[in-house]
Amino acid sequence: MAIAHDFAYVRPASLNDAVASLAEAGSGARVLAGGTDVVPWLRDDIIEPKLLVDIKAIPGLGDITLEDNRLTLGALVTFSELVASDVVREAAPMLMEMAEHVASRGIRNRATVVGNLCSAVPSLDAGPALLVYDAGVHVASETGSRTIPLTDWFVGPKETRLGLGELVTDVTLTLPPGPHGAAFLKLARYSGEDLAQANLAVVATSEPRYRLAFGAVAPTPFRAETLETRLDGKPLDDDLIADLQLLVAEEIAPITDVRASAEYRTHMCRVMLERGLRAAAARLAGTGPPYPSTLI
Repeated sequence: MAIAHDFAYVRPASLNDAVASLAEAGSGARVLAGGTDVVPWLRDDIIEPKLLVDIKAIPGLGDITLEDNRLTLGALVTFSELVASDVVREAAPMLMEMAEHVASRGIRNRATVVGNLCSAVPSLDAGPALLVYDAGVHVASETGSRTIPLTDWFVGPKETRLGLGELVTDVTLTLPPGPHGAAFLKLARYSGEDLAQANLAVVATSEPRYRLAFGAVAPTPFRAETLETRLDGKPLDDDLIADLQLLVAEEIAPITDVRASAEYRTHMCRVMLERGLRAAAARLAGTGPPYPSTLI
């Protein structure tokens, strides 16, 4: 189906020009990066912008940088670039594991990590993976810049804290100061281009401490703070995992839809929790499955 309405298109060569265009158009503007969400929404008349601001010509937005324990992903970094990045492989290989499970290779070549955050669908894969690294979203506008913690970023399905005239420039992850193990698990109906029925990211450090984030089982991705508190400082054993599995139903709020029932999602989140914790802990110890792997 062809796009059935008119809109203006600009391709700014600088960040200043981009935010100026966004400010002028106000609520009538949409940003185009990879286009894997925006173009289908245009085609299906879900959105009808007056202006499309293509940011692909802005220098620096495609960079992946590591400084001390801070990993920064520019707004144009694609999921395929996460998989191919030596920096990501060394610093946070779980991001490769997450990226490998996003849609198809063709989509991964176009879709951006930041665009995934901006779409804010409950089943997005980048949300849990970045939440466990205490990510911050950096946004710019004509009036300045600000950082929004990813824990505050998601307001509801397809809703974020991004304001009118603002453009996300990058997202920064805070990595643990010492060694860590991590795991990403995505439950889908089949191997290939499918949205998550549930997903889970886990980070384990040597204290021991754990960070957990779920997706697709609540209106937004979220950190499982109750489970994290129960885990912190305790050796990971069968009894602890069993106790945590009993708490899963209190942490998540799944729905029944065409992809899965709420009951199935709850059951599988318990299975994913055990596999994710054991894989992250084993990787921290230098054993466990290689990155990236399919763990569910």
